[in-house]
Parts: sequence; C-alpha cells; structure tokens
Amino acid sequence: MKPFTYERATSPAEAAASAVRVVDAKFIAGGTNLLDLMKLQIETPKHLIDVNGLSLDRIEPLSDGGLRIGALVRNTDLAADQRIRRDYALLTRALVAGASGQLRNKATTAGNLLQRTRCPYFYDINQPCNKRQPGSGCAAIGGVSRQHAVIGSSDACIATNPSDMAVAMRALDAVVETVRPDGVTRVIPIADFHRLPGDTPHQETALAPGELITAVTLPKPVGGTHVYRKVRDRASYAFALVSVGAIVQKDGSGRIAVGGVAHKPWRVEAAEAAMPRGPKAVAERLLSGAKPTKDNSFKLTLVERTLGAVLAEAKG
Repeated sequence: MKPFTYERATSPAEAAASAVRVVDAKFIAGGTNLLDLMKLQIETPKHLIDVNGLSLDRIEPLSDGGLRIGALVRNTDLAADQRIRRDYALLTRALVAGASGQLRNKATTAGNLLQRTRCPYFYDINQPCNKRQPGSGCAAIGGVSRQHAVIGSSDACIATNPSDMAVAMRALDAVVETVRPDGVTRVIPIADFHRLPGDTPHQETALAPGELITAVTLPKPVGGTHVYRKVRDRASYAFALVSVGAIVQKDGSGRIAVGGVAHKPWRVEAAEAAMPRGPKAVAERLLSGAKPTKDNSFKLTLVERTLGAVLAEAKG
C-alpha cells in the first residue's frame, strides 16, 4: 500500500470541498472495497477523507410516506430495520444475499452503490483494463467471459455491476441525494446514477469530482410481493451470475430489475408491461439487443428461468 494522508471531515460540505482541494483524494467509510483495491495498488489515493463522523447514519420517515436513508447507514442496520422489512422487503432480501455478516456490519449505503464495477481481469494488474488504465484495452473481450455482461456493454468494457442492493434500489425507484464541493445539493434518480461503459468505463457513476452522497430516499411503498433471487456459482458470498429483484402486484403487474447482466442494474420499464404474459415475454423485451459472448450466452436462458421462478414464488 502506498503512503497517503488522512483527515476526518466534520461536515458533508467540508468533505466535498476537501475532495477537490487535494489531488487524488477519496472518501472512506466502511472501506470494504476501497481498502482491498489500495492493497492491490489498483486504487492509489494520495489522500483519504474519513466521513464516518458525519451525522448521516439515520433512517428517517418522509412526509410523503417514504424513507430517507443516510449515506452511512450500515447494510446490517438497513436490512434489519422494521420499516424496510415491512414496506421494502426487496431491499432487505437483496442486502442479506449480498455479503457476509461481517461485511454488512461495515459496508454503508453509499459505499454499496459506489463499489467498483469490475471483473477478474480488473484485479490482474498484468492484464490490460480500461477501468484501471483508460485506453489500455479490455482483456475480458476475447478472454474468459462467463461472468460478464450480455447487454449494455461496449468495445471498451464488458464488466458487470456487483451490487445486489443497487438492483433492489433500481426496482424501488430510489433517489440519490448529494452535495457538491461548492455546497450545492442535488438529487439523482437511481436510473441515472450508474453509467453504461461507452468509451469511458472508468467513469462509473453520474457523480462529479468531489461530489458526496449524503442519503438515498425511497418513495412511498407500492405494496405487492417482494422477491429477490440470486443465482451464483457457489452457495454464498459470490457475485451474481444473474439476479432478479421483483415487486409483483395481485393483478400480475409490477417491476423487475436484473443484476449480473450489465454494467449497471438493468431495468426496462417497457418489459414490465409483459409480466402478465409470463417470463419469456418479459425476457424478450428486457434483453432485446443483447450481445452475449460464447462463454456467457447461457445467461439469456438463465434470466428467463430465474424470472419464471420469481414470478411463480410471487404467486405463491
């Protein structure tokens, strides 16, 4: 690990201002992703801004019936909150599927959304990776690509977003609140928060330099049956080959978001109109334009079958 300087921020605005005042600065809270990457020298920040002391660790009700989740709420506390379990059960199920208890105790809401979209080649510093070094190439293209994206990818990157929580947030229409270095706040719909790779796969979110997440808000509950199903290579603590988060109403309508298939949580609202017609109809619209590799074309079938299992579970 390379040397770095360190400070403890006392306010969100101060933290954001520090992030642009010092070159190559990074925020740190739980550190479950950042510290691993620093040890591998994939991330080499020269300055760390500790935001753990900020008062961003509460879950508060909103006047419209929704909830405001502070950026520093730990994944364990979020999953266990009675309001989340009752009204946003999809989120609890996704969080519990996402990692070990030890990681959930440290990982934060904002950190979960900000974990790097990555693949095994990203970790191998002897291989080219446009995420690590823009313009160097993508070793996964033409390499072993079983785990990689089947849709929304580009000639620069075919990695998939690893966050289970983000899939649930996408289905729930969450909104990300931030503060910029100049103190101006803004809100970003979760649909616009994560970016597709295009020619700049190293730019993974819509955040500007120094912009700090302060909270994530959930709209008024929509009811229905909440199901999260994750298909992976081993029984626990692995990224999804395919995951499906769904909210299904009694009339068969609802919302569906999919993980493990793209550079961001994948949701196509037009595909949800086909839910009463079954998983095949949904999958056809959801994955229209897919470009799988020879190694991961099985994901197209796996999405359809996982959708079928989720819809069957929702119907009881």
